[in-house]
Amino acid sequence: MRPTRPDLTRAAWRKSSYSNSDGGDCVEVSDSFPGVVPVRDSKSPAGPALVFPAHAWQAFVQTLR
Repeated sequence: MRPTRPDLTRAAWRKSSYSNSDGGDCVEVSDSFPGVVPVRDSKSPAGPALVFPAHAWQAFVQTLR
């Protein structure tokens, strides 16, 4: 059985602190959903978002640091 994809229409998005200030290369994440972290391109807010398990996103961010 596939996990249910969260409804992202009311997600509260925040831009990565590493995004540049001229509007390019911007990644946004939402902390609004327990257990998962939606990620999208801020230049395309109506476009698709990837949804990662929270533990996988945490491991990814930790590796980048």
